Amino acid sequence: MTVRIKKCNLEDLKTLQGISIETFNDTFKDQNSPENMKTYLEMAFTLKQLAIELSNVSSQFFFAYLNKDLTGYLKINISDAQTEKMDDKSLEIERIYIRKEFQKYGIGKFLLNKAIEMAMEHDKQKIWLGVWEKNDNAIAFYKKMGFVQTGAHSFYMGNEEQIDLIMTKTLV
Repeated sequence: MTVRIKKCNLEDLKTLQGISIETFNDTFKDQNSPENMKTYLEMAFTLKQLAIELSNVSSQFFFAYLNKDLTGYLKINISDAQTEKMDDKSLEIERIYIRKEFQKYGIGKFLLNKAIEMAMEHDKQKIWLGVWEKNDNAIAFYKKMGFVQTGAHSFYMGNEEQIDLIMTKTLV
């Protein structure tokens, strides 16, 4: 079993859109109304929005492949691309999403390690992320990987306010 990573660029836009919609929908559709899901997906994952994010020098996307299969992706942010105001020694993991059929293969850990590697390359001392308070599996995974809850913020799914836990891992 060989996992490899590929940094995304604008040529990957449609593939990124496809896996973004698929994995977000699979993860959250059962806990949210169809209307709120539709509103969010149509806002967050348009080709235009993803192109803006891909073009931001303070953000990077990476695809994970298991053999030849695209299994998931990672998005990291530094500096002003972070979704919350953080110090200059922080890197945000904005998204780690794995396709349903590839969960429990260690790909999330692989992508998390890539984020840590990128944080070290950028001389960051901590990594952080927001995770929905009702996403028990993800919270348990991040705790197992050494993250602790350091705060919370609002996240809007359509017109519904939800709470994301801010979880942080110190690297040095």
